[in-house]
Amino acid sequence: MNLKKFWAALTLTALIFVGAEAAPKGQMPASELLRLDEAPKGEISRPLPQLTSENSGLNPGYTVTPMQNSRPVAPDDALPNVTATAAIVIEASTGHILYERNPDLTMQPASVTKMMTLICALEHGGLDEIVTVGNGAFNADGATLWLNVGEKIPLNDLLYAMILTSANDGTIAVAEHCGGTMADFAAHMTKRAQELGALNTNFTNATGFPDSNHYSTARDLAVMAAYGFTLPGFEEIVGAKEASFSWLHDDKKIIRNENQMLWLYRGANGVKTGYTKAAGRCIVTSSKQNGVQLIAVVLDSLYVWNDAIFLLDYGFSRVSSQTLIQPGQVVKTLPIISGRRKSMQVKSAGEIVMPVFADETNAYDIVYDLPENLTAPVKSGDVIGKIRVVLPDGRESASVDVVTTLDVEQKSFFRLVLNKVRGLFA
Repeated sequence: MNLKKFWAALTLTALIFVGAEAAPKGQMPASELLRLDEAPKGEISRPLPQLTSENSGLNPGYTVTPMQNSRPVAPDDALPNVTATAAIVIEASTGHILYERNPDLTMQPASVTKMMTLICALEHGGLDEIVTVGNGAFNADGATLWLNVGEKIPLNDLLYAMILTSANDGTIAVAEHCGGTMADFAAHMTKRAQELGALNTNFTNATGFPDSNHYSTARDLAVMAAYGFTLPGFEEIVGAKEASFSWLHDDKKIIRNENQMLWLYRGANGVKTGYTKAAGRCIVTSSKQNGVQLIAVVLDSLYVWNDAIFLLDYGFSRVSSQTLIQPGQVVKTLPIISGRRKSMQVKSAGEIVMPVFADETNAYDIVYDLPENLTAPVKSGDVIGKIRVVLPDGRESASVDVVTTLDVEQKSFFRLVLNKVRGLFA
């Protein structure tokens, strides 16, 4: 271990020792960022009524004492006790905004950046590819996995480590593997984010290191997160509480997620924390309840967990769910050409649940993409169409396959000829 890594290890050990007492009772790990009740230096705050599972979305067994916001907010702000400079809550499938504060203010996102790093790595594919650690990763500052030059690690493993522990050396290894160089990968991240609609975002690195040209907004980060949940593997990684890998340079071989919301909040399933002095305390957090997926973004917060809880509570108070299509619901009866049956019912292969917003017009169309008929032979369970929910702007919000319900054999050649002859004399 070189001198830099020795001193970094010594500092990290001290931080963990100091922060360990801050973990609330239960299975939540101590945070490296802050205590739940930590008062920022120079701020005078007073406690508010305690949050519990009875008056909040907190999981049973957890309580949080929120602190009074000491920052000025607009008089019409619906959440005056949220301390973040910028914040937003959206419903993921529609992009519907439930709350916003300075949503388009460009700010440094710190390690929340790694959410987009993950998205680009998942789109790169090849999660079983082997990443060879280079000098860039070995010399990384900040949070680290203590990777050594030449180590060979599966890409999928590094993605878990990158998100759960915010490891910068693992992030750099991922960026260089998928993009060639950090600069090239960051340029790809920017291009991809803007393609998704995050137009006020620019990345200069994959880790979130402070840089005046490295910025995003609360709205953009929410857009990225919503897209992330459509990718296979994204929710599994950002929602993992811990992971175990044999290659970790630690006797326990276990890493735990820094995102305390996974323990604190009901239905929490992601996404990423971040902190630098320039960015302040940040989080993109999410929760799925009754088929509704909410995403909340908090940037430059005094009390990041409090803010995240306030935002999700407010969001869920303004949205409910409606099941539009039931699993196994009969959709239509279709005629069968050249089959031993004349027709067959077809059904949905799953369900479609859509959000219903309080005091809002819930406009979307249900589109049935189905054939006019079926041609024998037909196998039960064949996918023959799709039901789609389309938003007013043309975006598809949800969909489900439509499948056949029976095996239907084709008529024999003799019977086909006989029917043809009968038709001639009918």
